[in-house]
Amino acid sequence: MDQQNKKLKELFEHYKICFGTDQGKKVIEDLEKRCHEFNTTHVKGDSHEGAFFEGQRSILVFIKSILNQKQ
Repeated sequence: MDQQNKKLKELFEHYKICFGTDQGKKVIEDLEKRCHEFNTTHVKGDSHEGAFFEGQRSILVFIKSILNQKQ
């Protein structure tokens, strides 16, 4: 495994440690509400606002994808 992949794997482990705690799980629950995970990000007549909301949502989706990765 090259150095870059090793660092990435280590970083993903840090995500899992951080968000695997009870406090981290509470933060994820809060982000699910704040970052539109279960709601549309489309804002009629305002593409900039919709893009902003989708940016928030994409970060949450990224974090959760890391947390769901199998070793």
